[in-house]
Amino acid sequence: MRSGIANRAIALAVLLVAVGAAAGLAVWKHTVTFAAAAPQPQARSAPVNTVLRACPAPGLAGAPGSQVALIAGPGTTGAGRAVVTRIGVSTGAPLASVTQPGALTVTGVHAVQVATHGKTAQGKTAQGKTAHSKKPSPASTPSPAPTSQPVATVPASGGVVIQASGAMARGLEAEQVLPGGKVSARCGGPGTDFWFVGPGAFSVPHIRLFLMNVGSQPADVDVQAYTDAGPLQGSTDTGVAVAPHAMVTQSLDKMLHGTRMVALNVRTSVGQIVAAVEETKGAAHSGAWLPESGTPGTRVVVPGMPPTAGTRQLFVTVPGTQNAHISLSAVTSKGSYHPTGGGGLDIPGGSVAQLSLSSLSAVYGALEISSNVPVTAALLAPGGQKGTPGAFTGATPALQEQGVVAANVSGGGAVSSLVLSAPWRAARVRVTEVGAGGGQGSAAPGKVILIQAHHSLLQQLAAPAGTRRGSPFAVIVTPLPGSGPLYAARVLMGSGRGGALQSVLPVSSALTVVPLPSVRDELVTPGR
Repeated sequence: MRSGIANRAIALAVLLVAVGAAAGLAVWKHTVTFAAAAPQPQARSAPVNTVLRACPAPGLAGAPGSQVALIAGPGTTGAGRAVVTRIGVSTGAPLASVTQPGALTVTGVHAVQVATHGKTAQGKTAQGKTAHSKKPSPASTPSPAPTSQPVATVPASGGVVIQASGAMARGLEAEQVLPGGKVSARCGGPGTDFWFVGPGAFSVPHIRLFLMNVGSQPADVDVQAYTDAGPLQGSTDTGVAVAPHAMVTQSLDKMLHGTRMVALNVRTSVGQIVAAVEETKGAAHSGAWLPESGTPGTRVVVPGMPPTAGTRQLFVTVPGTQNAHISLSAVTSKGSYHPTGGGGLDIPGGSVAQLSLSSLSAVYGALEISSNVPVTAALLAPGGQKGTPGAFTGATPALQEQGVVAANVSGGGAVSSLVLSAPWRAARVRVTEVGAGGGQGSAAPGKVILIQAHHSLLQQLAAPAGTRRGSPFAVIVTPLPGSGPLYAARVLMGSGRGGALQSVLPVSSALTVVPLPSVRDELVTPGR
């Protein structure tokens, strides 16, 4: 009897366990089904709402008549404002306040005296003092062995900051302009890693670094120099402090003494800065601003090789320890090819090499550099303003969305042109000129241009109808849907046959929206 009752109790317990298990499975299945529901649509981009730019030179003593040109890409809507002020100045009226997207504004900056506090640090190099009775031949003697020189940091004034918000932040471009409307440099944005490549102090004796902190957080900066003899080891140019809303300068003449070619990697361990480098042949002249060279990669493009005559000098740096094996392709109006002296080149890791490309004299286009390890580069062409080593252009990413050059000139003995290059697939682009102070009403009808695959094209620019003679104008470069990668630079030359090269300005992307990272669904176990 007891055995039968026990059996019935066991059977009932088994039934209850089975029912409970089934219920648990149902609940578990319901939870999984809920977590795997169709995802909600996600925004892939967001409009740009805040932009900062900084220009190092406008207003410096010795540069009277300097200006700042700025424009926000046309086609944006809504309220916005761009305010131009002196760096470090929180009181008083701004230099300019702009509220109209698509309008080119050029504002003057009166010169101020540069503050010079502190004494230049003195010290011997790691090798001691070296006598230089005469200059050795550049062709036969490499740079001296890498050494260290103390570098003085000097507080400075004269730069300006552009703070843009809302519609004025979308597609914003700003440039510092010399008297006569000629652009000297692009005004950069804050970052943590910058590269500059060019000739060393042997041929350009004055090299000056500008560090601008436009944020509210202190910045700590390190500067690593590479030469043709290798990295400059043991440099004391580390831990450079830049206070919020301040600009400092450093003369690198002693640090880079005797170098024939140099690459500077300016990076921060704390905060962000805007970096700029000026090279000058003589102290009495304004110098050439090195363009920022793009992040090192195994395939980089240097746009803006001008149509003027003269040997091009290509400077290539290999930041890592592994040697680079590189090849060059010239992307020209007649197609892409390996120029003389541009194939199978080996460059030691941690160094800079200079390549003379005489076969590309008077050939316009772009240079594509392919390498087994990351490299970056800059190109020097004969010309430029008085006191400069020439006109520079640097490795630049392909245009995304649009590119803008704020200040161009036409007439008065000068002509502005675009060098457009499509290294791989064909590119379609719209080029639109915009007059000063106008907006959409002062814009010339955009021209749609096709650049064949592996080719470059030279497009002369002209001020829109109704623009006052001698006034600067902006140009908007917009790759069209389906276009292959497009690289562009603005070249300024003297008018007429054989006009001298005055400047080259790589065209950078001026975004109105920024991409957002994708978010993926996750199954999270309850209780964890």
